[in-house]
This record gives sequence, C-alpha cells and structure tokens, in this order.
Amino acid sequence: MRRSPSRLVIVAAALLVLFGGGTATATPAPSAGEFAPLDRPGPRLSVPAAHLDAALTCNGSLKGLSRDPILLAPGTTMNPEVNFAWNYERAFTRLGWRWCAVTLPYDATGDIQVAGEYVVHALRTISRQSGRDVDVVGWSQGGMVPRWALRFWPDTRALVDDLVGLSPSNHGTSVADAACQRDCNPSFHQQASQSRFLQALNSGTETFAGIDYTVAYTNADEVVVPNAGPARSSALHSGQGRIATIALQEVCPANAADHFAIGSYDAVGYAIVVDALLNDGPAVRARIPLTTCGQPFQPGVDPATFHRDYAAFLRYAGDGSGNAPSEPDEPALEPYVFAR
Repeated sequence: MRRSPSRLVIVAAALLVLFGGGTATATPAPSAGEFAPLDRPGPRLSVPAAHLDAALTCNGSLKGLSRDPILLAPGTTMNPEVNFAWNYERAFTRLGWRWCAVTLPYDATGDIQVAGEYVVHALRTISRQSGRDVDVVGWSQGGMVPRWALRFWPDTRALVDDLVGLSPSNHGTSVADAACQRDCNPSFHQQASQSRFLQALNSGTETFAGIDYTVAYTNADEVVVPNAGPARSSALHSGQGRIATIALQEVCPANAADHFAIGSYDAVGYAIVVDALLNDGPAVRARIPLTTCGQPFQPGVDPATFHRDYAAFLRYAGDGSGNAPSEPDEPALEPYVFAR
C-alpha cells in the first residue's frame, strides 16, 4: 500500500521514541557451556500467580475445543488490545477460533526475562484448560519472547504446536545498538543485537523438536534491522524444529509493508499466519494465493475505520507513557540462565 505523508510522520516519530538510529552489527556467538543445559527444568515463576492470571484474557471458554487455541503476544510498547483487537482478534473470532492474549508488563518494555514468565504461565494455563496444544502468534518482541519460555522452561515445549512470528526480533536490531548507548527501557537494551539476553536466548539451539516455526518478515523493516539478506534478524537457523522463513516480498514482490504494517493490517503476513495454523508443519510460501497481493487489508480490519485504528496504533507505539523507566544498562541475566 502506498504510504501517506501523515503515516510517514507518525512512523518516524514512533521510531525516534523507540530506538533512534544505528548501523548494522553482528550478534556475538554465545560462549560454549556458559548457559543452562537445554534439558534443565525451569525455575519456579517469580511473578505472583494473581498477576499472571490477570494478564491472560480469552474470547471464550477453553473447554471442548475442536482445534488448538491461539495465544497472541504483542510487540514492544504494545498491549493486546491496541495491537490485536482491530485485526487478528476480530479475524480469528469470525473464523470461530478460540484465542487468548497475554499482557506483558509495562507494555512489553520491561525486563523480557519477566515477560517470559507471563508466557510460560499462559502456555501452561491454556493447555491445561483446553487439553490441547497451543499455537502462538506474536509480532516483533511478541514473536521472540515465547522462545525465552521454550529455552529455559523445557516443559513448555510439549505444549506448543506452532510458533508464528511476524518480524520477530530473534537476533535483535542494530537500530537499538546505537540508541542504547544512552539510557533505554529494559527491553530495548535486551533487543540490541549485542545484548547478553540474546546471547542466552540463542544459546544451544534456536528451535526444538515437535514445534513448527514460521517466520514472516519484510525486507522493508525499519525497526528490526537488518531484515534483508543473509543476516536477517528474524530468521531462525538451528535446532530440530521445522522452520519456514518467508519474506512478504517472496510472495508479492511489490509489497511495501514496514514493521508496523506487518504486525497490524498486512494481508500477506496474515495469510502466512493462517497457512501455518491450518496445516501440519510451518507455512509454505507456494500455498499463499497470489490474489492476496491485491488485498489492501487483512481480514478483521475494517476499511471504514482503518485510518483511525491504525493512527491510534501508531500513537500508542510512540506515546511511551506506560513504558518501563529507562536505565543505563541492560538487566542482569537471572541465575537460572547460567550453567552454574
């Protein structure tokens, strides 16, 4: 979709608030043996159970479902309502699909290690109540933080069928490397490509057997950078999980969706998500109908209110009033992260 000048102004303002500028740098390889063994049981959750329960909302009962329920995880600076209520939640509800959404602390700008506990609890709760596996769909940080749960709480791996990320920050963003030379919110520090958090997240393996991983990303991403070429941040590489990594431009070469569009209204990103959820294994690019390229909005988005809804989405991303306080340094890794 052609960008309007007003949209460009809003996006630019949001980016300045979120990250600032930077140049590409490589993520350092984790030290061998430094981090916890892959099969070591995870620690007890430190967040009070009442807080974890209050953070999870669903669009109906989880009993007696005929298909796996979906967990929606929002991106940095977002809550589920702003991120998903005007797009994915509407679309999934109309399909008759059961979904739940998890609210992460400080609009997903706090310590991602703490956010990971909310995802652990959500996965356990949804699976226990439904008696089924859980499909996870997340945008930006929301597509990455479930991997923290899977890495350090091994019991959650048996609870997840699909993990679908829309431009997930799996290897961080070089945009935050320069910006976080000054004070940053905790999650911004942790999503810098040089962070210790990302070293731990990607240690040992990036995927696990029995889980299907779909990564949808855009070459026009201006937040998760780089997301084009061989060093794509969103891409997953190692492990025994089945992986599909699909650029929007591989389906529709003229697609111009940026980081915000792929997480909110882009029809191609949505089609990739639905393909992964409807089929065994991750999404397959060849199954995405070429007619999708001509659709200005994904299902769930109301064309009559799109400009208002999307403007509110961008304003919330750049507002910062609910963000965690800025700090000079990245949060220290918790003891459970390490081998000893």
